[in-house]
Amino acid sequence: MSWPYSLLFNAAFRRMDPERAHELAFALIERAGKVPVLRDVVQGAVAPYLGQRAGGPGSVRIFGRVVPAPFGLAGGFDKNARAVRGLTMLGFGFIEIGTVTASPQPGNEKQRMWRELDVRGVRNRMGFNNEGAAAAADRLRELRSTAAGRAIVVGANIGKTKVAPPEGAAADYATSARLLAPWADYLVVNVSSPNTPGLRDLQATESLRPILEAVRAAADEANATVSPGGGRRIPLLVKIAPDLADDDVDAVADLVLELGLDGVVAVNTTIGHDRGPGGLSGPPLLGRGIEVVARLRERLGAGPVIIGVGGITRADDVRAYLRAGADLTQGYTSFVYEGPLWASRINRALTRSAGSTASGRLG
Repeated sequence: MSWPYSLLFNAAFRRMDPERAHELAFALIERAGKVPVLRDVVQGAVAPYLGQRAGGPGSVRIFGRVVPAPFGLAGGFDKNARAVRGLTMLGFGFIEIGTVTASPQPGNEKQRMWRELDVRGVRNRMGFNNEGAAAAADRLRELRSTAAGRAIVVGANIGKTKVAPPEGAAADYATSARLLAPWADYLVVNVSSPNTPGLRDLQATESLRPILEAVRAAADEANATVSPGGGRRIPLLVKIAPDLADDDVDAVADLVLELGLDGVVAVNTTIGHDRGPGGLSGPPLLGRGIEVVARLRERLGAGPVIIGVGGITRADDVRAYLRAGADLTQGYTSFVYEGPLWASRINRALTRSAGSTASGRLG
């Protein structure tokens, strides 16, 4: 944590309700991203690597796109696709919006977010509070209307609406996929949040298969409608929990291969703690996250993409994920503790030492 941000955190943010602090910081990032001159000056100063040509140091060729740096923002921070330009300005190599549900929902009752200062973590039981897939799709459509917006690699993380019954889960996910697929670079099916009742049960392969098949069909149909005769096949990934047993991780990997999915995001928050309700994120997840990524890579082989997430604070943590077999990485929690230049510091270090972190898809 840099000393100016450390002073601000200890004097102000630490004393605020965590959700309120998030809302204030998010509003500043969103507003700054809407001021072209300010946005461009900040990005040019803190994240010059984002403007590099394809194949520059640290860039990653994936999903038919060039990701300018291997560390991006995990789902959960920008649930409604409101601040993609502002977040890119701060140095993230790519942005994952969401989790988005088919219908708007308020999430769980407050209080639903806590800082765990002793481990520099965050515990939450947000419950997929968001404005719904149609609202997020409208914002992504607007983003894609400009060349600068089209240049940003954006994934969309989709989850089950709380009121949708288990037997309606596939249709519910398909609705979100149909709306978002034309505007996102990839879709992530989130079946691993602990904060929607019954959601993690959908990680069982017999429940997961029909969801993934429905999402695949809906996404393909939507893209064919937008581009008749030349519909783009959007990459489809699944996000899993760190609390899965190793045999269940293997079963998910086998299903990914069976269905021809494009990859896995590993891992979500953990319920393996005794700190209270909700899932814990941050440094305590690092070891298990790397273990799951390594196991997935061994099982999946070289083909499907793995996005490693969980416990990343420093560039060395990203390197550990890349060595374990990840192609890209994401973070969120340490944004709270490290401040607005966190992503830029990590990606600057990675682009300077790209040769030592190279994987098969690094530029």
